[in-house]
Amino acid sequence: MRRKGGLLRSNARLARDRWGPLAAEAIACLADLTKRHSLSIGAGHLRMLDGRWFITNSGLLHIAQRRGCVGIKTILQRVYSDPNQSSWVFKAIVFKNRRSKGFEGYGDANPSNVSSIVHGAEMRVAETRAVNRALRKAYGIGLCSVEELGWLPTAPSPSHNHAPPNKTCASNGSNNGHPRLRDKLCLLIRKYELDPTLVKRYAADFCGTEALRDASRDLVDAFISTLAEEAAKDRAALICKLNSYNQLEGVKS
Repeated sequence: MRRKGGLLRSNARLARDRWGPLAAEAIACLADLTKRHSLSIGAGHLRMLDGRWFITNSGLLHIAQRRGCVGIKTILQRVYSDPNQSSWVFKAIVFKNRRSKGFEGYGDANPSNVSSIVHGAEMRVAETRAVNRALRKAYGIGLCSVEELGWLPTAPSPSHNHAPPNKTCASNGSNNGHPRLRDKLCLLIRKYELDPTLVKRYAADFCGTEALRDASRDLVDAFISTLAEEAAKDRAALICKLNSYNQLEGVKS
C-alpha cells in the first residue's frame, strides 16, 4: 500500500507539472488507475489529452505482464488490406492464461487515419491498434489508447504557461491545438464501432448538404456533439438509425 501511495503522489505531481491543475474528476480517475493497475505517468503508461486520460500501448502491456498474460498473436488480414494504398488491417488475439480461448481485437490504419508524422508506418500502427484493442477487451480497460487515435498529439504544455497558439495547427483546422473535427469524428466511430459510410450519410443529412465536406464547421461540430450524445445514451438505437440510411441508399439506387 505504501508503494502505491508513493506512486500516486508521483503521478499526481507529474500530471500537474505536465498538464497543469487537474479537475477533481481527473484526479479521482488517476487515483483509481494507479491503485488498480499500478500505471505510471513517468513510465509513459498514461497521457492526458483534451482533459481526458488515455492509456498507451506501454501501459496496456504493463497491465498484461502484471496479470500473467501468456501470449499475444497478430494476424495480417490480407483480404482487407491494400499494400498499394498503404492500407492495413490486423487481428490480434490475447491469451490471458494457457486455457484461454483468447480475446480478439482488430486494428486498421491508412494514410487518412494516422498522423502525417507516421506516414509510411501504417502497417505497424494497424498492428499496434489491434493489440491495444485486444488487450483492453481482455483486461476490461475502458480507456481508449493513444495509438488508436487518428491524430498524434503534440507535446503537452501546462495550462499556466500561456503558450501562444500553434499557427501550424490553426492553419490545418485543429482549433488552437485541439484535435480536428474529423479526428473527433473518427474517434467516435472507433469508440462505438460505427459504420463510417453510414455515419457520413447521417452527417450529410443532419447538415443538409450533399456531402459532409460541404458543411460548415459549426454544423459539423453540432453533428459530432449529437452523435456522441446518441451513442452514449443508446448505441442500439443509433445503429438502427444508421442502418436506415443504408436502406435509403438501396432504394435510391
